[in-house]
Amino acid sequence: MVTEPGPGRETMSQIAAPPDLEPAAEPAREAPSASRREPASERSPEAAGRSPERRPEPVIEFRDLHFYYGAFRAVKDINISIEPQKITALIGPSGCGKSTLLRTINRMNDLIPGIRTEGAVLYHGENLYDRDVDPVEVRRRIGMVFQKPNPFPKSIYDNVAFGPRVTGYAGNLDDLVESSLRRAAIWDEVKDKLKQSGLALSGGQQQRLCIARAIATSPDVILMDEPCSALDPRSTLQIEDLMAELKQNYTIVIVTHNMQQAARASDYTAFMNMDEDRAGYVVEQDATIEIFTNPKEQMTEDYVSGRFG
Repeated sequence: MVTEPGPGRETMSQIAAPPDLEPAAEPAREAPSASRREPASERSPEAAGRSPERRPEPVIEFRDLHFYYGAFRAVKDINISIEPQKITALIGPSGCGKSTLLRTINRMNDLIPGIRTEGAVLYHGENLYDRDVDPVEVRRRIGMVFQKPNPFPKSIYDNVAFGPRVTGYAGNLDDLVESSLRRAAIWDEVKDKLKQSGLALSGGQQQRLCIARAIATSPDVILMDEPCSALDPRSTLQIEDLMAELKQNYTIVIVTHNMQQAARASDYTAFMNMDEDRAGYVVEQDATIEIFTNPKEQMTEDYVSGRFG
């Protein structure tokens, strides 16, 4: 199934940037306990006699998505949504398609020969896989931070300025570089050595530099593919704290194998597994505290409690 743009729908090359969103309240940073069960009245507004809270329109919505590498179907039947200004974690065993699914959001998979997509990935209601959508514009609005820090072999300044220069930024580049480094919580550490190579920084600093590079082009969504897997515990907590700050202005989707990190850092979690045909699928998606304390599926409980994976 391919969603064609309806009458009057603007294409990715035409639509204006999404409207500003109200900052969301930051959740508690304490990881939920897997042994605690919330009373039903606390979990369900209807059970407590309250009207259910209206959820905002999703920024990203998967509709019946199937993704193929040649003849191999890597993920199937994906129907989940990503809420604005929240952190959504994708968890599941190795090989279940988490990173593949993440890369469908900004069409990074397009760089691989022989890929094929069925269904739709909607961004603010527009199918990113419509034929008139420009993948370059998609990647400007949906930035990505990779598993291993990958600063360019350039100065710290030029790493951050690279994207804005390519896209023809007409403002004050010095101010943009500084504000991006400040938002990535690394300005104070590098402000006196902006001409030095980004490769000279520590691993945690390099990853925050890459985040600064990603947000310098003013994206709407930031994708993070296991951004802490190569970092020490201190740097990992710094990145998690940074994500909590960034979600006030950005929607974040993160792939992680670290259950404690998913529980600490995310607002929503989607658990994926691999079916008998080796295609990844979503077992369930819910608020993170529900996934870790009261999952609907036994398979989810077995995974988050460490019985398999």
